[in-house]
Amino acid sequence: MFPGGGQPDMAALLQQAQQMQQQLVAAQEELARTEVTGSAGGGLVTATMTGSGDVTAITIAKDAVDPDDVETLQDLVVAALHDAKREADALAAKTMGPLAGGLGGGGLGLPGL
Repeated sequence: MFPGGGQPDMAALLQQAQQMQQQLVAAQEELARTEVTGSAGGGLVTATMTGSGDVTAITIAKDAVDPDDVETLQDLVVAALHDAKREADALAAKTMGPLAGGLGGGGLGLPGL
C-alpha cells in the first residue's frame, strides 16, 4: 500500500498535513482580504464582497431609483449580488483550487484516509 512496502513516515505525514493546514489558512485569509465586484443593469447597481462572501458595499446609481418601480431596483440589487457571488466563487476556486486538489476529495490526500 505504501511505496517500498514499509510503513509511512508519520513525522513526514504530520509535517505535510501541517503545511497544508498553513496553506489553507493563508488562502482563507487572502480570500477574506480580497474584494470582488458584481454589477447589474449596465452598472446601475454594483455589489462588492470579499472572496469569502461577505458583502462590503452596495452602490446604486440615481438613475436606477424610480419610486414607481421599486421592484426593478430590488431585482437589480439581487442580480448584482449574484454577479458578485459568482466572482467570489471564481476567486475562491482559483485560490483554493491547488489546495483542494491535494486533499484528494476529503482525505487530506493521505493514503487510506
